[in-house]
Amino acid sequence: MTTKDCTELYRKWQQELNERLAKSPERKKQFATSSDIVVDPLYTPDNIDQHYMDNIGFPGQYPYTRGVQPNMYRGRLWTMRQYAGFGSAEETNKRFRYLLEQGQTGLSVAFDLPTQIGYDSDDPMAAGEVGKVGVAIDSLEDMEVLLEGIPLDKVSTSMTINAPASVLLAMYIAVGEKQGVPAAKLSGTIQNDILKEYIARGTYIFPPKPSMRLITDIFAYCAEHVPKWNTISISGYHIREAGSTAVQEVAFTIADGIAYVEAALKAGLDIDQFAPQLSFFFNGHNHFFEEIAKFRAARRMWARLMKERYGAKNPKSWQFRVHTQTGGSTLTAQQPDNNIVRVTLQALAAVLGGTQSLHTNSRDEALALPTEESARIALRTQQIIAFESGVTDTVDPLAGSYFVEYLTDQVEAKALEYLEKIEQLGGAVAAVEAGYMQREIHKQAYETQRKIESGEEKVVGMNCFQLEHEPQPELLRVDPTLGRKQKERLDALRAKRNNQAVEQTLAQLRAAAEGTENLMPSILECVRNYATIGEICGVLRDVFGEYRAV
Repeated sequence: MTTKDCTELYRKWQQELNERLAKSPERKKQFATSSDIVVDPLYTPDNIDQHYMDNIGFPGQYPYTRGVQPNMYRGRLWTMRQYAGFGSAEETNKRFRYLLEQGQTGLSVAFDLPTQIGYDSDDPMAAGEVGKVGVAIDSLEDMEVLLEGIPLDKVSTSMTINAPASVLLAMYIAVGEKQGVPAAKLSGTIQNDILKEYIARGTYIFPPKPSMRLITDIFAYCAEHVPKWNTISISGYHIREAGSTAVQEVAFTIADGIAYVEAALKAGLDIDQFAPQLSFFFNGHNHFFEEIAKFRAARRMWARLMKERYGAKNPKSWQFRVHTQTGGSTLTAQQPDNNIVRVTLQALAAVLGGTQSLHTNSRDEALALPTEESARIALRTQQIIAFESGVTDTVDPLAGSYFVEYLTDQVEAKALEYLEKIEQLGGAVAAVEAGYMQREIHKQAYETQRKIESGEEKVVGMNCFQLEHEPQPELLRVDPTLGRKQKERLDALRAKRNNQAVEQTLAQLRAAAEGTENLMPSILECVRNYATIGEICGVLRDVFGEYRAV
């Protein structure tokens, strides 16, 4: 059949459709994705770019649209990495062991708010927050308990930590040393993405310039000493949670990635020295096909940037390797069992999009930290997709779908428009300081909330199909005495450690921070001597100052 024949048949079909619509209108005047990409009733070969090798190609080959590995999940499944952490190190260690026994293949640590912003549990700023949204880690002693019985040469660990990422990485390295595992054999990821904290999440400590120095110090240190570690997880997840569209998530994440690359190059690092250790973190959201297209577009965009703009020679530098977490902001407190279905669809989209690792949210996370039962159901969701659905049997199974390829092209094109605007503003750091990305996200968040409250956007169980009497689920309760217990643990630690050595290493850290040398060796020495996170970050606060949002 010729293109002309196809076009003529399409016109005939369109005429028949219009006749039908005259009698029975469609449910909406216009269908669109979260990014306002209009969705037509039908897609044909005319809707997609025909340059197959340039834009789609083969999996494991540039530009990686179809995935970063040649055989993807036929060879190895994604890492099932459930995010966990609450209360004390002992409680979280117990949850880690349980999840590993249930078939989880990697750890992901959630830290409490004081840890995330560099305060000890006995600091007045930590009052009421110890162990509430994650595990409390004050010192190497807590990290030793957290990882007790977990072989660090066999299990990879992701840590959602940003402003004090260097301190938590140093603690992890020190635990490895105590286990007899050299740093070169450790594998895992630190989030370490401070720009998105300024944009969307808020757990920053230091101003942008010293924060970028800490990040590039980690790049340089790990390239030499911890080569299997992902030194940053450039995160669109929290940008999406704050209210962005899928296109904004792609654009703002890649803009942040460009800023980190530029900072590392400015610090004197070679592109192929640090780029293979960069990784990314995306949200798994509700619009099934747009989410699949989002992953494919981001891979293609990053590969072209790294190869064409920065001249990277190592193919690993071109690869957009991504962890995905299903969308926390999509979970509802009403009818929480419905969240199991939402999470399943989001996880399936991430798998069809080619994610490298995945966390599936638990059904009760709109209400509390997950119970053991809820965490198990979330893990089983991944396992059923992996072992029962058949979607892992072939690579990128939706490639060639006219709709998916069209959406992939559209996400890329619209994201590139945002990147051009950000570059006109002077790059991601300048755009953050000007509040540009924050305003764009806030506008979209407002519009989404308006649609939900008006009923224009349906949320099952919340603004439609509601229940008059909601059953109350059993929820996880964090020990209310944990703050006192952590304070007692800190008192005991300070009484038994070598405080002279602590003071000496903190003084050495201060001198390094006031100079230009890499800070990781000094931080590691502080950690080995059981200096606390509050003490280490306190020194850096004195030298660098603290960031205050405008």
